[in-house]
Amino acid sequence: MKTWFITGAGRGLGLEVARAALESGDRVVAAARRPEVAAAELSGFGDRLLTVRLDVTDHAAVQAGVDAAVDRFGRIDVLVNNAGYGQLGTFEEISAPAMERQFATNVFGTMAVTRAVLPVMRAQRSGRILTVSSIAGLRGFEGASAYTATKFALEGWSETLGLEVAQFGIKVTLLEPGFFRTDFLDPSSASYGDVDVPDYAEYSAKQKAGYDAANHQQTGDPVRYGRAVVALAASDEPPVRFAAGPDSYEIVTNRADTLRVDAEKWRDLSVSTDFQN
Repeated sequence: MKTWFITGAGRGLGLEVARAALESGDRVVAAARRPEVAAAELSGFGDRLLTVRLDVTDHAAVQAGVDAAVDRFGRIDVLVNNAGYGQLGTFEEISAPAMERQFATNVFGTMAVTRAVLPVMRAQRSGRILTVSSIAGLRGFEGASAYTATKFALEGWSETLGLEVAQFGIKVTLLEPGFFRTDFLDPSSASYGDVDVPDYAEYSAKQKAGYDAANHQQTGDPVRYGRAVVALAASDEPPVRFAAGPDSYEIVTNRADTLRVDAEKWRDLSVSTDFQN
């Protein structure tokens, strides 16, 4: 029986991962800004569920949540860094404070939780760390420069972390979900630019209309996603990256093809930069 610590577990993909882990017979620490919602959604699992109040930008609360998990269950086998939100809008329409808030949650909050959990996993000489990136961590998306920047940051950090902690029996995987039918594009989860730049007005309105039209029409099933993550955590040889959804799989493979084509196109100039004997 594994013990999971899942951030952002009060709704959306985090909630469904928590539900799937509990249904598989595991124990779950559901960390959420509104733990009462997680408790209500996940009722019926008895003492295998612990809910804790957690805002990942509150680093003292992060440590308190991890301590509560260890006090209750004695260990943490799987960490799912799921908490985050989407700061949308063009780069010039996003103020510096808004950009900093996006990084504070999506990047530095994720790092804070991982930093608190790693000593537990190192002592165990085992553990899984699953960090939610996005297809926006694989390619740029118009009108989402801040969100995309945080996901690209998580990609490099997570891949490197995996190299560093493999010596302790800890395996690290990036989850790269495509478009799933959650409330991610609702006002409760997504924010738009807070700086008025008239030159972008028509463009930004079109981008927002596109996101609004896609909201709650996404083809990805959060329940199936949760089950897939549980299956992934059970793998003896998990991947560094996991494309979650057919749209994500297509972006991953297209990205790989594009990188190779561009590298070959510019090969002669690339290899010309060494000292010549």
